[in-house]
Amino acid sequence: MGDSRPIAHVRFDEQGQAIEHWLDDHLRDVAALATQYANTFNSTDWAHVAGIWHDLGKYNPEFQRYISDKTGYVAANAHIETDHAPGKVNHSAAGALYAIQKHPALGRILAYLIAGHHSGLPDWVKDDADGRSLEEILQDSIHLDKALQVPVPADILQTKIPTSPPVGGIDNAALWIRMLFSCLVDADFLDTERFMQEDKFDQRGQYPEIASLLTRFNQHMASFAAKAADTPVNRLRTQILRDCRGAAPKPPGIFSLTVPTGGGKTLSGMAFALEHAIQHGKQRVIYAIPYTSIIEQTANIYRNIFGNCVVEHHSNLDPDRENAQSRLAAENWDAPIIVTTNVQLFESLFASRTSRCRKLHNLANSVIVLDEAQLLPPEFLNPILGVMKALVEHYGVTFVLSTATQPALHTYHDPFGKAVVQGFDAEQISEIMPDPAALFVALERVAVELPADLVSERSWEDLAEEIAERDSVLVIVNTKQQAAELCRLLPADTYYLTTNLCGEHRSEKLKDIRQRLQDGEPVRVVSTQLIEAGVDVDFPVVYRALAGLDSIAQAAGRCNREGKLAEQGRVVVFVPPLNAKLPGHLGRSVTVSRSLLPTFTASPLHHSHFQTYFEHFYARAESRDKHGIVDLLSQNARELKIQFRTAAQRFRLIDDDGSAVLVTYGAGAKLIEQLKFIGPKRNLMRKLQRYTVTVREQVKKRLVQAGDIRELANLPGVYEQITPGLYDQKLGLLVDGVSLSAESLYL
Repeated sequence: MGDSRPIAHVRFDEQGQAIEHWLDDHLRDVAALATQYANTFNSTDWAHVAGIWHDLGKYNPEFQRYISDKTGYVAANAHIETDHAPGKVNHSAAGALYAIQKHPALGRILAYLIAGHHSGLPDWVKDDADGRSLEEILQDSIHLDKALQVPVPADILQTKIPTSPPVGGIDNAALWIRMLFSCLVDADFLDTERFMQEDKFDQRGQYPEIASLLTRFNQHMASFAAKAADTPVNRLRTQILRDCRGAAPKPPGIFSLTVPTGGGKTLSGMAFALEHAIQHGKQRVIYAIPYTSIIEQTANIYRNIFGNCVVEHHSNLDPDRENAQSRLAAENWDAPIIVTTNVQLFESLFASRTSRCRKLHNLANSVIVLDEAQLLPPEFLNPILGVMKALVEHYGVTFVLSTATQPALHTYHDPFGKAVVQGFDAEQISEIMPDPAALFVALERVAVELPADLVSERSWEDLAEEIAERDSVLVIVNTKQQAAELCRLLPADTYYLTTNLCGEHRSEKLKDIRQRLQDGEPVRVVSTQLIEAGVDVDFPVVYRALAGLDSIAQAAGRCNREGKLAEQGRVVVFVPPLNAKLPGHLGRSVTVSRSLLPTFTASPLHHSHFQTYFEHFYARAESRDKHGIVDLLSQNARELKIQFRTAAQRFRLIDDDGSAVLVTYGAGAKLIEQLKFIGPKRNLMRKLQRYTVTVREQVKKRLVQAGDIRELANLPGVYEQITPGLYDQKLGLLVDGVSLSAESLYL
């Protein structure tokens, strides 16, 4: 080293010479970037101080000796703290302690940010979450004493703590702190990347303006319209598109887009989002989908229009380990169009980990489209609606609730005056369509046939005999076990669709199914509800196992979708064996449908029925905040005693989100070998997502014990298929005897 200045990071040039990243430069540059990011929600003062103090602990001579010795120079992630790495020096605590020293009350805001900028936002007091609490961290003043043994530039130490109040008020402090945390950690990652991998940093943000994306979109839609047949359905889709464009100038807020299935919401919703973004200066569009099973389909639709301006991000095989490689590769959602899942979006909004929180500041001043909004999980409804309201009111976000079956997300009470849902005021939600009721009448293409008795079950043998007599038919059931039971009784050429098939396999099957339908060839399909959410297929007859009213409506959207039949399509509702024993929200949805359907005098799918259905459905939920998330984040917010980490660990939209099993279907075997050889590179992981099946814990344990799968040495928590016959060309991953409920589809 030719300079005695403190070091933040070290890299080597092509000649093997060490190049130092000076610590004072790093602190100032991180402060500048964080300030830039926080400008979208008027918190630049707080972001600046967090950035300027976040690595005060690196002035500690022990840290400087560590990073300057041979081991530190060689280690690519020498500057990264971990809880158990030998030789590592805690450098996050010093800045947190200094903030408290400067202002015991307001300094706590900065202490959360700085203490957690590597290990994640801590709890205030030790609870059931992992890691040290902020209260514990602030009791160990030695970290600050060591850091201040050496001269620190005056402009760094003399920065004043801001006194501006939290955005949205003290009751919303948890979200505000998390947004500031996002600004800090993204700035830290990117400034580190600018030094360590300058070429990669220079490629960031090289995206066209939203206005140019709208031009591409308009060109695509003009070409699409020129090729589309002049049918009543297509004329209505054109009108829906026109209405979406017409509504775009309305003031930002929360919108509902209520369009029957098959009405073209995917493209029309994007038209609204782009036009609205331009009208109101929004910086990106985020499209959130409930199921990973269809995210590739939607991402491909948008990618065909917008090219590499689309980032697809969901939880499967997300390389999320804390080392230099994964941290620098983590997505920060700086692209103009993001396609993601509800799990990725909402769990990030309640997360504590740096990798999950990093993207959050890029949600501010955006348009977020929630596709199939009715699938928000009831047990987390109140915290979700609370964060949505805060984003709309204080962070410039516009939400679009896009679905044929609008959920009841307004505030309402039970007969005893207790709030069932703590949602939006009814007047806050603006409907994009001028007359949804008329639209539902115009797009009515099916007749729903209910059984005379919604309790008596039909045998699989009886159903199979009836279904086998039809040339083209889609049957949708509630669980994978139900699908397997029925499929075994049908002709061998019956298609089987569940999440036991990897994404590539499902896509190939759907391509075959669509081609056979187009060619007028017979095709029978048995599927779980994964086919209901936006999968573009068109059958003359659909059988639907009794489920929630929204699921029946979604199933109807796969019947006579293009309106080409001379008569209406048929949607036959049946009660399958053991349907009364469905778990969780599936069981509740069946119960509510069974009680309400006999009371409806109009068609079961009449527009007016869905609000009634959802009010009953939410009222039957065990709780709208099952794990007390709201209290963890707000109960002691006025004293800034917030349980960030415990809330994050409890906010899991699926109790068991399962383990990823890489299967050898198609190119899967070759990609698995590449993974073993080169490790979890992001491009490779994206390809492997297509050859992944997620299994729940009990299934994973059984398959491991049987020697059918094994954990990858270079990717803990991810498993590879070992037994060749474990993946079947028809049924996918064979997990016989285990019933997996449709809750697993939320991933």
